Amino acid sequence: MKNKQLQMRRMWKYFVEATVEIIEEEGIDKVTIRKVADRAGYNSATLYNYFSELSHLKFFAAMRLLRGYVEDVSLFINKGESPLEQYILAWECFCRHSFKSPELFYAVFMMDLGDQPERLMQRYYESYPADLLDVPAEIQPSLFERNVMKRGISLLDRAVAAGQVPKANLTAINEMTNLVWQGMMAAVLNNRLEYDIATAEKRTMGYIREIIRERAAD
Repeated sequence: MKNKQLQMRRMWKYFVEATVEIIEEEGIDKVTIRKVADRAGYNSATLYNYFSELSHLKFFAAMRLLRGYVEDVSLFINKGESPLEQYILAWECFCRHSFKSPELFYAVFMMDLGDQPERLMQRYYESYPADLLDVPAEIQPSLFERNVMKRGISLLDRAVAAGQVPKANLTAINEMTNLVWQGMMAAVLNNRLEYDIATAEKRTMGYIREIIRERAAD
């Protein structure tokens, strides 16, 4: 890699890590371009040479802060003895972490990121390849997928191949489980729940299990 490219990557990381620090100290809603630039030791104009939108900075910083989720999802899935069980465990891990850190998951999976959001996920792992070191090869493709509707498809495809899920029900299971999670997450983010986060997680996972049980049995 040429010196200029190395310098650009180094600068890019300065801004991402500065954003991480602000999130940890003040919360993701307090992140601004000026704060990040000041924390990194540069001006706002320099920052805009590397990031076209504030949402992109939040996305990359949130990804840094979700490393615990990436580590856990491999552990959860490895406990499953069949593709369908692995799919359920993947959801269990996703719900556990997302309801614990809803703002971070919103920044990564729900926030409007403008054009080509899938490119941001690829860019992240190109910049932080160490985050994938302990992730099994069969799981890695789903981690590069930002669209929640597509993340679980590979595991569901394997469940169909194993005869655990009717092929005709694959799309319904995928869409229904994702819509349940998105709906509950929106309620959490907008303070529209009449119960606590732990209950929200438990109910979401209960609905997801029910959908899978009914549709897998058809």
